[in-house]
Parts: sequence; structure tokens; C-alpha cells
Amino acid sequence: MEHSDTPLSTPTGEEEALRAQPGPAGAPPLVLVLGSTGYIGGRLVPRLLAGGYRVRVLVRDPARLGAFDWGDRVEVAPGSATDRDAVAAACAGVDALYYLIHSMGQGAGFERADLEAARTVADAAAAASVGRIVYLGGLHPEGVALSPHLRSRVEVGEVLLASGVPTLVLQAGVVIGSGSASFEMIRHLTEVLPYMPAPRWVRNVIQPIAVRDVLYYLLAAARVPHEISRAVDIGGPDVLRYGQMMNGYAVEAGLPQRPIAPLPVLTPGLASHWVNVVTPVPRSIARPLIASLQNECVMDDRDIDAIIPPPEGGLTSYRRAVALALGRVEADSVETSWQDAEVTGVPSDPLPSDPEWAGRTVFTDVRTADTPASPESLWAVIEGIGGENGWYSAPLLWAVRGWMDRVVGGVGLSRGRRSRSRVAVGDAIDFWRVEKVEPGHLLRLRAEMKVPGLAWLDLQCEPGEGGGARYRQRAVFFPSGLAGRLYWLSVLPFHGFIFRGMANRITAAAEAEGDRGPATPGTPAT
Repeated sequence: MEHSDTPLSTPTGEEEALRAQPGPAGAPPLVLVLGSTGYIGGRLVPRLLAGGYRVRVLVRDPARLGAFDWGDRVEVAPGSATDRDAVAAACAGVDALYYLIHSMGQGAGFERADLEAARTVADAAAAASVGRIVYLGGLHPEGVALSPHLRSRVEVGEVLLASGVPTLVLQAGVVIGSGSASFEMIRHLTEVLPYMPAPRWVRNVIQPIAVRDVLYYLLAAARVPHEISRAVDIGGPDVLRYGQMMNGYAVEAGLPQRPIAPLPVLTPGLASHWVNVVTPVPRSIARPLIASLQNECVMDDRDIDAIIPPPEGGLTSYRRAVALALGRVEADSVETSWQDAEVTGVPSDPLPSDPEWAGRTVFTDVRTADTPASPESLWAVIEGIGGENGWYSAPLLWAVRGWMDRVVGGVGLSRGRRSRSRVAVGDAIDFWRVEKVEPGHLLRLRAEMKVPGLAWLDLQCEPGEGGGARYRQRAVFFPSGLAGRLYWLSVLPFHGFIFRGMANRITAAAEAEGDRGPATPGTPAT
């Protein structure tokens, strides 16, 4: 994979205070990153590489690394954080370990899974004599009942601190940056609603932190002396009410101030349903975010300043963090996003090859269309499908299907996509996940909507026999039991509108692309 020409934003990792310090033998230190494909991990890894570190990543699906420019510059250790053998092998020879995993979007049993992973990693790190563990936890008040997710983060930090390995637990509050779930929740609530009925927690004070400052502390933590092993709070320079954060966003986005009316009856569960309806953030992610806002979360002290001095120029204000995030969104240069987080309870196995379908029930819908447009123009349209560009057919039907998915706890269509024009394996596109990309030829999407079975959508581009290009579209569905068969039969009447329309309008958009530059698709699905 080619490396991106887009320079890293501050911090880059190349700053003198953040660069790797060679070991006694002069070799650059080896760092293991757990959670490298997540929102923070996907930004930390390239900065570690830029700073001169050797980087190893533990990933369940190595193919997901294809979504990152740095994917071919790291050592890959296949496995999960609960696999003792895989973690032990990954820890061998490691100087520092970054623990950036958590189960925020998972369902019941997440606390047990979090603790199992933490204990597995703690034992392996101690056995391998890892020099330092760095864990990104959550800012929280002392002496009060915490939400289950925040409590789980505290417990994970305690397990790692008890490992015997020097550990620095960085406890951060709301992270503000392009693509962060917290930022997207604020952004959409503010932009969609001219008047905001909200829970009482909008009056609670919290201490947000810019994602660039989180990255600064994480990079600097690798150089903290081994004798320091403790938890410390990190936060930005502003302490704000959640309502003030929303109106601060409005100012930076050029919107009017939003009147906010606190409602005493809006519980975290009800509020998460509300957020699920109004924003792209699904209920599974919104609920833990909202639950963490039930308490006032501000820094208890500034002990971090004695361990890691503030970055040159000072910490980033909330309004500045919002402005930077908006600039990234506008420039279509969002590095990582909550959208690309794994969704629990959806299929993860790839589409089997056609011969393996023998002996099982499978439904398909295949469409082809020829176009005088060039294969390059056709591929540009395929590569940009979904998100703001929509699905080129029956937008109302797509929207209804997206809403149905949100109602039953799915991600829905409004998840969108991280980039408007670029696509890579592991990317999320609305309620699909990119499973395979053959540039210029094939885009394969695996369904992550709630369906009684397994579903894929192939979009292919081939040179035409007499010039131009041929578009081939294939939907594949493996039904699960009677419910799966009934589901396919129920949607079959709509396929003529949806899939035929897609083929026709995608090829028409490719022709427009060739004639006038980038095509403007039909009405977006959401």
C-alpha cells in the first residue's frame, strides 16, 4: 500500500521531546500497540513510527491493516488480547506496551471481557519483562458510583498497575477530534436541533481534551522513567458544562446558539435512544458515553505536569479543538473515526468462494450494465458509494431500511464513511463493512445491519468488450433458518427498484464523471 502524502498533524512524533530514545545497544525501542485499528491507536501508530520506534501490533484480523497507510510498516502479531499464547508471543522483546482496547460498544458481559483481557496482558507483560505499560483510561470522580463502562476502565487500570510492570494510566475525559464519537454526538445534536431538550447532565461540568493532546501524552509516556507507576488525570484547559460545549460548537460552526432545556425524566437509556435517532452514533456507543456524563468529571490535580510537561504552546482549548476537527471534516482528511470500530454481533467471516456454496441455501441478485464511460470513471463512482453520496437508487427505501436497523439497535445508514472518496479494507460504509478491495476492479461489502443471515454486496468494474466499461453488481444472502428465507422473500419485490436502479444510475454517474469531472450522485439515502 502506498504511503499517504498527507503530513501528520501536530504532534507528529518527530518532536525532540517525543522521539524514541535508543536502547543501550543503540537499537530503537520496540513498542507493542493493542487497539491499533481503533480511533486513538490508528493515529498513535504512525506517530510512533515517525518518532523512530519499531512498532508491533496485535490484531485479530490482519487484513484490517490495509485500511491504514502504515499497515505495511509494522510487525503484525495475529490474535486477540484474551488469547494467552498470542499475547505472550506479541510481548516478546517489547520495551513499551500501549493498551488502547475497551469494550464500549459491546453488549452484556463486557466487564468480564475487559478484565479477562487486562489480566492476560498484565501476566504476559510481566513474564516478558516489558519495560512500560501505557493505558488510556477514563477521567472519573472519586467516592461515587460510576457507570459500568467507566467502572470497567478503572478496574482495567488497577489490574495493569498491579502487574509489577511500570504502568502509567492516563485518565482522560471527553476526547474532541475529527471522527471521535464524542465530537460527532455534539456536532449532530447541535446541527440538527434548533432547540435541545436534554437530560440534567447537560449542567454537569466536564473537562474535555483535544485528541492531539491525548496523542502528545501517549507519545511522551513511553519516555517516562520506570520508577513512575501510577494513574494520573489528563484534561484540556477548559472546564465546561455539556450545554456550553454544544454552544461552543455552534459558534465555531457558524450556527446560532441553541436553547437547552434540562429534563429530569430523561434517563441514560432514554437519552441514548434520543441520540440514536438524532445522530449517527448508535445506541450501543451512545449509552456508555452518556452514562459517563452522569457525574462531573474534572481533573483532581495537575500531577501530570511534573511527569509530562504540557506541550509547547500549551494545551488546546475546546473551541480550538472543535475548529481543528471541523477543518479536517471539511478537507475530507479524517485520520480515524468511531465509524470504523468493530460492531459486535455481526458476521466477521469473509464471503466463501462460490464452490463452497454447494449444499447450502444461498440467494443472489446479479445485475450488469454496459457504459461508454471509462473503467476509471466507473471505478471512481464505485469507490465513493455510500455516506454523503448515497446509494444511487430508491433513497426513501434505503432510508427506511436504515431506520429499521437503528430501531433494533443496529448502526443504520447514518454511520456514513470516514472519507468521501477513499476506501480500504476494514472501512465502514453506512451499515456495510469493506471486506475486499481490488483497486479499479472490485469493492466487496459485508452487511453489518441486523438481518437473519449473512449478506454481501459486490460492485465490480471491468473493461467493456468494445470499449467503455461493464458494471457488475451481485448481492449474496445466506439465510438463517425460516426467518432468513422469509426476510429474503419480503424484500424481493423491492430489489427490482433498488438493485436495477443502482446499476443504471451508477453507470450514468460514471458517464457524467467522464464528461464533467466528479459526478454528483442522486439524492443521498439519508
